[in-house]
Order: sequence, then C-alpha cells, then structure tokens
Amino acid sequence: MNKNDFAKTPPMGWNSWDCYGASVTEKELKQNADYMAEHLKKYGWEYIICDIQWYEPTADSSHYHKFADLCMDEYGRLIPAENRFPSAANGAGFGPLAEYVHSLGKGFREIADYIHGKGLKFGIHIMRGIPRQAVAKNVTIKGTSYTARQVAHPASICCWNSDMYGVDSTQPGAQEYYDSILELYASWGVDYIKVDDICVKYGRINDEGTLQYGGDEIEMLHRAIEKCGRSIVLSLSPGPAMVEKAEHLRKYANLWRITNDFWDSWEDIMEMFDRCNNWAPYVSEGCFPDCDMLPVGHISIRGCEHGLSDRWTRLSKAEQRTMLTLWNIFRSPLMIGCELTDMDEWTKALLTNEEVLSLLKTSRNAHQAIRQGDMIVWQAEDEEGNVFLAVFNTTNWSETFAIDFRALDLTGSYKLRDLWAQKELGEVEGKLIVGVDSHDAKLYKLSK
Repeated sequence: MNKNDFAKTPPMGWNSWDCYGASVTEKELKQNADYMAEHLKKYGWEYIICDIQWYEPTADSSHYHKFADLCMDEYGRLIPAENRFPSAANGAGFGPLAEYVHSLGKGFREIADYIHGKGLKFGIHIMRGIPRQAVAKNVTIKGTSYTARQVAHPASICCWNSDMYGVDSTQPGAQEYYDSILELYASWGVDYIKVDDICVKYGRINDEGTLQYGGDEIEMLHRAIEKCGRSIVLSLSPGPAMVEKAEHLRKYANLWRITNDFWDSWEDIMEMFDRCNNWAPYVSEGCFPDCDMLPVGHISIRGCEHGLSDRWTRLSKAEQRTMLTLWNIFRSPLMIGCELTDMDEWTKALLTNEEVLSLLKTSRNAHQAIRQGDMIVWQAEDEEGNVFLAVFNTTNWSETFAIDFRALDLTGSYKLRDLWAQKELGEVEGKLIVGVDSHDAKLYKLSK
C-alpha cells in the first residue's frame, strides 16, 4: 500500500479534543457523526476522530489523572473504557463482528460501523509507545515470546501524560508490538490514527541535551500500517515539527503538526503565518503539514483548556475567516473543534463555503507572495491556470491595500471573483485595490 493513496487531499473532519478533552463518550461521538452526515458531509467533511484517553474510565476533562488505571487487553493493547463506550462491552470495542475480530477483541468496531454507516470515516488518538501498566504486568506481546519490559524504553516518557513508555526500536519485539496494535485498530475499522508525543519526544533527552525527534517510532508505525491490511491515515502530533525533518516526515507520515496546540487567540493565528511560510514547500499529495484544530463555535464543554471552560470561541468573525482562509490556501488538514449539534448558522456557513473549500483539492504551489508591514498576501494556482490570492489585514483597523501584479508575476487582465462572498467583481489589470477590515481576510480567484 502507498501511504499517499490514503490522503490524497487534506483530511476534513471533527475531533473531540477542543470540546471534551480526554472525556468524550460514545453518545457524543455518535451525535456529532449524525450532524456531520446530515449537514457537512456533502461539503467534504468526513472524519470523526475520538481524541486522547478513550481507554481511561475516569477521564473528565483535558486534565489527565496521573497513573490512572487504563483498560487494556492481555497483550498490553489499550481498549475502550466500557463505562464511556457501552458498545465496547464484552470486548466489542470500536467496530463488524467476525470470528477473526472476536479473537482480537472487537474494540471500537460497533462505533466504527455506525460512523461508516453514515458514509463517514473513523479515527482515534493514541500515544506513542506501550502502556506503563503493560510494563508493570510484563505482558507478552501478541504472537511473540517477547514481553513489554523487553521493548519498553523507560527513559522515554511524555512530560505531560503518564500513560506510556516509549518503545525501544533496537529491541526484538518492538516492531511486533506496533504491528499488534495496528492489527487491532484495523480489525475495529479505524481509518485514521493521530499519534501524540511523537514529532518531538518531549520526555527524552539525547546526548546533546536537546529534545529528540521520534523518527524511529514513526517508522515502526508506518511499517505496521503497511502490514495491517487497511488504509489508515497517519497523523503526527503535537508539534512544532522540525522543518529539517520534513523529508523524513513526508516519507513516513500523511500529516504532521507544525504547532503546539492551537487555540482561539489572534496571537496563535499570527504565529501560524510564519509556520505556514516555512512549511509551504513541503505540501504535496498525501503529505500535509498540519495547522491543528479549528476552534470555532461552542468549545471547551469539558475541555477546560486555559482555565476557560464551556465557552464559544474567543475569535472574532473576522479572525475566524482569516484562520479558514490561511488553512485553506496553505492546504492544511481541517479538523473542527466545536460541538456540531449546536452550531450556529454563521459558523455553519463559514465551514460550508464550497468555493473556499475547493482550494484543498484543486490548488497547488501556495506560498507567501508579499509581506509588507501589516499586509500579508498568499498566492496559489490550479491546473486550469486560475490564480488564488488571499489578502490578510493584521492591523487593529480597517485598511486599503494596493497590490501590484508585478510583485505576483501576473500580467494582463483577469476576471476577479470574491470566494467568500461568492460574487463576481469584474475585471482587474495591473493591480488590485482591496479594502480589508481589521484582522480579516479576502480570498479571490483570478481567471483569464
């Protein structure tokens, strides 16, 4: 299997983290899947991602319980907490029933079937490594004589979550452990895994005293996906990923985070302009630097991130439009962070503008073309010769910008269309004069 066939264009979906932290339930996954299938699927939204600690029975927010008891099978593979995911009871896990699946533990299979039945795809979050609990019990790795203690790397730990040890790739049985968990996820019907604490191994210091890239475990995961018999997107988190590792990431992963957790602040958006500029050369089919979540709508219901719980996004409408404009022209994966079922009409319209979303599938060669003072201009194109321009105003006041076509290597006249307004604006030649509100963006299509 070619990994680039799994995500030819940036995945679009919903992730439970912004709303529910580590505490999402089966009911909440299904209600958001129902909404996506009815209201968003036709616009390209298709993934439902269950974020971290679905195996932790007492999880209740984004704050982790240190050294909590986790739900785990006899081979050290984490399984859904039955109190939060009733369909997982008696080994039913996340997804369809066959004797082979019975032998593995059915995990999330019923939930995956439910989501697949809606015409959607299902994903889960995992931490890199092997559960500390499995190491304490010294369980046997499925299909081998190796044990958890033989493959665990006890010095390779996550500084913000106590669930796992890293896996030592130099030890016999290490690859077999990753093979066993991907075999399990494939049997559940998982289409996407978000692997955390892996772009940089935050708890592991190398000989030079700097944080270490998780390339060895990324390669083991890649090989395990190749063997599992199912097309599974490999998404790496968190960031910021190292630009100097770009070619390795492109070879072994589909998506990788270029930022720490992205939240609803203008400062985070301003930082993303620089990150996107650095990563733009590495966007290609099946390989997408990831700007992280879209914190729109009703978020932090139980997430309690930054001490602000159960709120609507702090981003203004203009700032949300700027975020969506940058994410789309850059071609980042799009993962909605809000509770979908109480989405207001403005947010729904923001997320369902087909002309804006089309850039994810049809545009190419996106790059920052101009950055002058408080004006930022991004430029892209498509195979038909159309040009896309995103104009951003980063000031605290409305501004009018004059953009000389020579700075964009454009000549002649163009028909101008406003993609957010979905409106033809006539012909322009030589330059573009555009008024942009504070912290807002315009997105244009120029065609001959």
